[in-house]
Amino acid sequence: MTIRISVSDRQLNITLTGDMRGSHMDAWDGVLRRITDGSVHSVQIDGGAITSWDSVLIVQLRRFMQMGARQKIKFRFASMPAGVVELIKMSGRAACMMPNAPVPMTRIEHLGDWGYHMYGAVRRAFAFVGDVFVSLGRMFRGRAQTRAMDWWMAFDDVGPCAILIVSLISFLIGLILAFVGAAQLKLFGAQVYVASLVAIAAIRIMGAMMTGIIMAGRTGASYAATIGTMQANEELDALRTMGISRTDFLVLPRVIAMVVSMPILTLLADAMAILGGMAVGVLMFHIPLPEYMSYTMDALGLQNFMVGIFHGFVYGVIIALCGCYYGINSGRNANAVGAVTTRAVVMSIVWMVVATGIITFLFEVLGI
Repeated sequence: MTIRISVSDRQLNITLTGDMRGSHMDAWDGVLRRITDGSVHSVQIDGGAITSWDSVLIVQLRRFMQMGARQKIKFRFASMPAGVVELIKMSGRAACMMPNAPVPMTRIEHLGDWGYHMYGAVRRAFAFVGDVFVSLGRMFRGRAQTRAMDWWMAFDDVGPCAILIVSLISFLIGLILAFVGAAQLKLFGAQVYVASLVAIAAIRIMGAMMTGIIMAGRTGASYAATIGTMQANEELDALRTMGISRTDFLVLPRVIAMVVSMPILTLLADAMAILGGMAVGVLMFHIPLPEYMSYTMDALGLQNFMVGIFHGFVYGVIIALCGCYYGINSGRNANAVGAVTTRAVVMSIVWMVVATGIITFLFEVLGI
């Protein structure tokens, strides 16, 4: 390998001779110094005497051209072997197609980007809710694409399988409410009113709220994970290909099962919370059982009872819609399925709290 260089009229002439294979970097040092010292305006490369070459020659010439471009040096090729010039041009086009480094966005641009994504999310959410209502209409007309087996499985997952955990947690919540309330009321000699405290708190809001949180973490997460996994496995695409509505087949049974089961589970939670409070009041604070039952029955009113049932119904709608929505809009890998499962639980609880605030305000205005 021989590299001869000469300079005439501020033009660097490079003559390449022999075998140009391999990465003999030292042989190119003179060329590199001439290109970078600012003494030349143009470069002419003559490779007519090259006997063999490989990709190292292309890389070296391309590197010199990039260095020369920074100093506005023009390159010309004379008598190069077939394919060398074309490969150099192709490497230049590939470099131009490389993605540029992202330009940092300003605060206004960040705000606009956030607004654009929020608009897309809201539009998808409304479209999903609209599809659910359309599917409900098809169900009432007897045209929904569902199977009886799916309905039974949905109700079994939401109802019987959730009884034990809902009962246990509600009993413990009633126990805690009674213990904290009675410990304070005892200072005034009014610990008997712990029965009214637990009854009103449980049937009006706490029973429904605790049931909603339990079902969001248990069943809402299951909805998102199951449908998200189907998205990752392209099963949702298969349903679309076969002309089967995803909303009818997957969402509708789960929504109906959750909406029907939540008020029933709320009743169970209310009863178990009252039993938990009774255990504390009777066994720890020695309130007579008939007296405790009397105060409990006096506190149980139809209005408070219906408020709790309504909360359970609303929570059921929120949990089912959040779980199914995030499952259908999941990505196509395991990480995306885990992310939407977490997001479904978090958003279910957030929207339950928001709904509780709205309902409480409206009921206060209406005197309910």
